Amino acid sequence: MELISLLELVGTQYKLIVTVIALLSFPLLLKLTKKLLEKAIRGKVDLHRKYRAELLLKIILAFVMLCLVLVFWGIELRGLLVLGSSLFAMLGVALFAAWSLLSNLTAFLLMFIQNDCRVGYWVRIVDGANAIEGRIIEMGLMNVLLEHVDGHRVIYPNNLFVTRPVLVLNTEPKPTKAPKIKRIIGPKPRS
Repeated sequence: MELISLLELVGTQYKLIVTVIALLSFPLLLKLTKKLLEKAIRGKVDLHRKYRAELLLKIILAFVMLCLVLVFWGIELRGLLVLGSSLFAMLGVALFAAWSLLSNLTAFLLMFIQNDCRVGYWVRIVDGANAIEGRIIEMGLMNVLLEHVDGHRVIYPNNLFVTRPVLVLNTEPKPTKAPKIKRIIGPKPRS
């Protein structure tokens, strides 16, 4: 009799049971994704970059788990997709270019896993006839911060950093010399 009443209880409360199982499995899935991320990393990694990548993966995993729990509670994904796409469209309009945001985040993950350029490296980014040289100061979610040998700082988007040829320099480049201005027109200065 107790077994039948237990089965009836499980049958009526399966949504709650699935929610509890999802909440209990979330930390285990976080550990698993953290281990997979550690395996994907080659060599030493800046701790700040590692923290940002872990945070991004936690957000993605939490979103997926939330969607699964909502499906078990009977909320259709079509409704969620409409709501999500509406919010995403408003966010895209508000931030002007959603594709740029997503491509910069994806490029950050690619740079994190690839790990060929690190903080402290001197690089030259070649963009056609132009080139930008600098030491990598920070590799953020959206951009790479370079410090030119003259002290100027350049903020370079991640998606361009991944798609342009990047030369990793062995030595620090020499500072640029300011051109000497000659007086061509006008009277000669009096001595």
